[in-house]
Amino acid sequence: MLGMMEAILFACGDPIDIDKLAQALNTEEENVLELSRTLQAKYNKEESGIHLLQLDHTLQFAVNPVFLAPVRTALDLRSSAPLSQAAMEVLYGIAFTIKMSYKGSHKIDGYFEYVVPPLEGLWHQEGVDGVDYAHKECFEWTSMIRLPDFVTREVFDWAVQEATAKKKKDFSKVQFLHYEEGLCVQCMHVGSYDTEPETLEQMDAFAREQGYETDFTGHRRHHEIYLSDPRRTAPEKLKTVLRHPVRVK
Repeated sequence: MLGMMEAILFACGDPIDIDKLAQALNTEEENVLELSRTLQAKYNKEESGIHLLQLDHTLQFAVNPVFLAPVRTALDLRSSAPLSQAAMEVLYGIAFTIKMSYKGSHKIDGYFEYVVPPLEGLWHQEGVDGVDYAHKECFEWTSMIRLPDFVTREVFDWAVQEATAKKKKDFSKVQFLHYEEGLCVQCMHVGSYDTEPETLEQMDAFAREQGYETDFTGHRRHHEIYLSDPRRTAPEKLKTVLRHPVRVK
């Protein structure tokens, strides 16, 4: 049973509820907790690359914070999976750790109070020039949150370590990057995400009328900025900034 639970945690990646583990293993939650202590004794060592974390009523395998830097170097940010709740949590976890730092003992040079900007996403499809909405299953994404200029690599690394220690989650997939987007055409789309193609068609037509053409490359991608919370906003009222890279014809 120990090996079975180890395999489930490894395959899942995201935090998994203890009651769901108990159901999958056909055992009691007390037994799951006992097995988790055995796995923690096995993995939660200074020299181990992986730790087993318990937060609230969930368990998750996570990277040992000591090895976060090389893991970030090796990771490829692209993923064909939809943006998961777990991905949202780690991204906002770092953003709010920096935002709320003024309440703790760690002082950041040049810090000022600010509102965390909205979530943004860069989307692309391998082998596709532009966006093919007929094959949404092929989308790969990079999700981002803009940070104030006072946030340096050192500040970011501190935030990752601080969030990992306090929240007992794996933040190794969050990376610090500078993004220069260049010349773009953009439009405010109001409505469901499924109706974006209609707005994009009008937006790209406008760019052509003005003497521009789309300029998709490996670095310049379909860009969305989410101004509405889909959990609290009706689909027809969602506001999303759509942005495409362009160049002079």
